[in-house]
Amino acid sequence: MSSIATAVSLDHLVLTVNDLDASIKFYEKFLGMKHTAFASGGVERHALLFGQQKINLHVSGKEFEPKAGNVQAGSGDLCFLVQDQVDDILERLKANGIQVLEGGKVVDRTGARGKLRSVYIRDPDSNLIELSNMADP
Repeated sequence: MSSIATAVSLDHLVLTVNDLDASIKFYEKFLGMKHTAFASGGVERHALLFGQQKINLHVSGKEFEPKAGNVQAGSGDLCFLVQDQVDDILERLKANGIQVLEGGKVVDRTGARGKLRSVYIRDPDSNLIELSNMADP
């Protein structure tokens, strides 16, 4: 059976947030993302840019159509490959008073392209955020 389409990369995803400003500040400060606002259908929208992708932000209760069937802030589980070494990130997170999950340490995981070294935190809506480097082969 042949597929109807063949996915090649992720362009964007949508996060539903409770507090737009808090989410923007978090992703700018802790992940170096860039906030942008744009008009769509005559309505101002917000997104976070990083690499060649973006995260569109929908405020809970004010989502844009079409939307997911069961929108809920805090239901995301996202893994980001990061430029900085996760050991250094771990120390900076702790210095900023950010709770690091998984015992507050770097853990080994498996990603789409191979083994990862990761640290886990939560964003302002309690989405699970994994910050990762590819592990040495």
